Amino acid sequence: MRRAYAVIAAAGVAALFSAAPAVADHVGTHKVFLPGDIRFTAAPSSLPAGAEAAVLYGDPAKDGLFVMRLKAPKGYRIPPHTHPKAEVVSVVAGRMRLGLGPAADRASVEELPPGAFSTMPQGVAHYAFFDEETVLQIDAMGPWSIDYVNPKDDPRNQIAPAQR
Repeated sequence: MRRAYAVIAAAGVAALFSAAPAVADHVGTHKVFLPGDIRFTAAPSSLPAGAEAAVLYGDPAKDGLFVMRLKAPKGYRIPPHTHPKAEVVSVVAGRMRLGLGPAADRASVEELPPGAFSTMPQGVAHYAFFDEETVLQIDAMGPWSIDYVNPKDDPRNQIAPAQR
């Protein structure tokens, strides 16, 4: 079952980032993104709704280094989760409240202001709260995926309301 979710997640990430502007074209060539050039689209379905993402380098769905930005709106949260590979996160703008462990606890989070840098080893449970719009830069080795500690927190497990 977990493997099925991983395959679904990989397909979702691939679909999301295949729509990103010429992602693979930037690998192996010099490219500059000025702030106004970065185009955000809906984040992968593996993340709670409301965030946006932009791939700056590589392809998160494939093996190899990738760099993506994640824009989280005010009030956004990412429940406790792990990743199968290490992540390096920089706060570009706004503030992230980062916590460690299998249960989200606002009282034990660490505030990461603009310019903060965090490394997260593979398999370490963590979660995040965003009290203001925040832009993160994620550098990691693909393929990227996210595994929620509590399957009920996984947006891919949510049942869509019936259409009328």
